[in-house]
Amino acid sequence: MPMHDVWLDTLGGTLLADVPLLLAFDWTAAFAAIAGILVGGVAGAVALKVIAGSVIRGARQEADTLRQAATSDAESLRQKAELDAERAAKERKAEVDREAAEARAEIKTAQDRVSKREDSLDEKLDRISNRESSLDKRQSKVQSREDQVAAKAETVEARDSEITTELSKIADLSREEAQTQLLERVGQEAEEEAASVKRVIIEAAENDAKRQSREITIMAIQRFAAEHVAESTVRSVKIPSDDLKGRIIGREGRNIRAIERATGADVLVDDTPGVISVSCFDPIRRAIAGESLARLVADGRVHPSRVEEIVANVKSDMEERINEKGNEAVVEAKMRGLHAKIVEAMGKLHFRTSFGQNVLRHSIEVAYLSQVIADQLGLDGAIARRCGFLHDIGKAMDHEMEGGHPAIGMEFAKRFGEEREEVLNAIGGHHGDIPSTSVYTPIVMAADAVSGARPGARRESMELYIQRLKQLEEIAYQSGSVREAYAIQAGREIRVIVDSGRVNDDEAFIIADKIARKVEDEMTFPGEIKVTVLRETRAEATAR
Repeated sequence: MPMHDVWLDTLGGTLLADVPLLLAFDWTAAFAAIAGILVGGVAGAVALKVIAGSVIRGARQEADTLRQAATSDAESLRQKAELDAERAAKERKAEVDREAAEARAEIKTAQDRVSKREDSLDEKLDRISNRESSLDKRQSKVQSREDQVAAKAETVEARDSEITTELSKIADLSREEAQTQLLERVGQEAEEEAASVKRVIIEAAENDAKRQSREITIMAIQRFAAEHVAESTVRSVKIPSDDLKGRIIGREGRNIRAIERATGADVLVDDTPGVISVSCFDPIRRAIAGESLARLVADGRVHPSRVEEIVANVKSDMEERINEKGNEAVVEAKMRGLHAKIVEAMGKLHFRTSFGQNVLRHSIEVAYLSQVIADQLGLDGAIARRCGFLHDIGKAMDHEMEGGHPAIGMEFAKRFGEEREEVLNAIGGHHGDIPSTSVYTPIVMAADAVSGARPGARRESMELYIQRLKQLEEIAYQSGSVREAYAIQAGREIRVIVDSGRVNDDEAFIIADKIARKVEDEMTFPGEIKVTVLRETRAEATAR
């Protein structure tokens, strides 16, 4: 309720209570007093209202200030509470993580203990199983020993009965007869034991010899690898134009006859453009003819007198070249103390071929292979190298003399100062013409075979190699149900593909065995050949 209303009510109550007194006063003064009081009351009420409004506005401002302060304090308290809560949460999380890490560490420790316990148990189980196995073996050995003892006991009993029977017979024999029978029996038993021991020793020696010979041969091949160039009995001479062919032939063939008469070789002039061929079985005469013809072509002057002059010059140069090749070979093979005729003969081998293989290069290669083999066997490598170097010297003159080149070469080397019996026997016996009286002769034979058997060393080797591959495939195709056959691994394996619809797994093994037996019966080959039979089942489907 407003303050002026309260004041009026109070004033009205007071006037009514004093009505009797008012009747005795002056009403004008009273009304004036009342009017004054009323005006004063109104003025006071207005003043009071103004004061109250001012007070209310101040209260409201103070209330807004207090409310803002309270809001700010509440926000500060909220933020502080959130920070405290977040810090407490972090501390709790760290504590939980620490407890979890401790728990994991304890679990890991427990797992390690369990793993170690399991390993220990496994080791104990292994020891127990090994002990059981050892006990089983020991028990089997004991059982075997018991069986042997029982068998020996039976043998002894049987022997006792035999001895008793023999004693009863001996009782009727004289002393000399008993000794004779005893010696015969002992001798028979000794022969049987000796034969058994001999067989074992021979088998072991053969196996060891095969292994060592294989190792030595392989090592010798690996340590010395020489190049081979196949040569033929025909030499071709290039000419700048075919017009020279007429000049080489000459009028009525006099020039070509002069060349053939001077060199002893055949000159072949045919329709082949730009080439004239020279043919002769003697490699030296063939080389002289080829060189002479090349010089005539280069000179351009072709007539009989010029032919004789150039051939004479070429023969002189050829002698020097032969000696040069011989000396080069002697130096390369590290030979000493050879007669000049032997050096010359070795130089001639440069122009000699055997199945397309140069004989001088072959001799040098055999020399070094022989040395390697001899060194591995603990023999004198220098002697072996000398034997290998001179083993084919007879080929330098075998076309001029009767007989085989081993005998010719041995006689030639002996005539010109070769005194070592090992070298002479290797020259004469490397093809088995005479008995081998020296250990170096079979070494040279082995080195000679290795040198000639190199792939590409001789034409015949390549032809035989291709023929062997074809024969392998033909033998495989002769078996039934064979679809394809391939000789691989340089003829060391034949791979056969059979029809899986007609051949089962068991029959595949039978086919492989049959092919292997047939290869053994029909072919000659070094080492062994592996037969592989493949049976393939293929399933196919198409998705659309």
